[in-house]
Amino acid sequence: MTQPVLGVIGGSGLYELQGLQHVEEVRLQTPFGEPSDAYITGTLGEVKLVFLPRHGRGHRYLPSEVPYRANIYGMKMLGVEQIISVSAVGSMQEEIVPGHIVLPDQFIDRTTGKRDNTFFGAGIVGHVQFGDPICSKLRQNLAVAAKKVGATVHPEGTYICIEGPTFSTRAESNLFRSWGVDIIGMTNLPEARLAREAEICYATVALATDYDCWNEAHADVSVEAVVAIMHENIEMAKKIIAATVENISGARTCACTNAAQHCVMTSPAQFNPATRTKLDLIIGKYFKE
Repeated sequence: MTQPVLGVIGGSGLYELQGLQHVEEVRLQTPFGEPSDAYITGTLGEVKLVFLPRHGRGHRYLPSEVPYRANIYGMKMLGVEQIISVSAVGSMQEEIVPGHIVLPDQFIDRTTGKRDNTFFGAGIVGHVQFGDPICSKLRQNLAVAAKKVGATVHPEGTYICIEGPTFSTRAESNLFRSWGVDIIGMTNLPEARLAREAEICYATVALATDYDCWNEAHADVSVEAVVAIMHENIEMAKKIIAATVENISGARTCACTNAAQHCVMTSPAQFNPATRTKLDLIIGKYFKE
């Protein structure tokens, strides 16, 4: 059986993973530029693990500046088939207490177009299905692992992704709550969308750190508050990842596996050759010359 290859993208406060064996640092140049940092590869149990700090070591990139396409493409180059995204979020619901873990199953995109959010374009048009943006199988594995290690976990929820870098106004926060939003963050889109185009399973471990600014019984979100809770949450996230590894399989049966198979609208005869070369890793198996 093929060894599973699991990617972990670390958010605020998660810049490294302990317990890896056979550790190597891999720097890549992708057709979409340079990733946020070097990838750290190693083995955790029977699983090959590839770790990337989303914002770079030392937290150098704003959410709008993260090279999302390069990050996901680099994961694909390294054979990653499943990605766990670890992200700090604000809670939009009273019952999601700072310190809790949320495993969202839906997204609302409120970014403003500053981000490169697709591998397609420049002569090849593609539209992947995104009705269910999270891999349900991977999310279920995370839920089992979170309970096993004693986390207080909410196994589903809606994540709204805003552009940032400022936090929400109080009016925005209350508007988002009226939409039924559960958590708020700044990074998981276009990350999840690109993972789907690349046929990589994707799921989020969202670490609730604050109540944004809607809950006037609590102080408004601040960097200080986020960092304080993150120190506790990050250790739990690491435990969840380690427990998830025990159930990761190299054989995938979910729809993520062939998400790009029928997504291309452009006639192969009209493919831009340069774009065709860039996308070979993703769609090449469907368009043999």
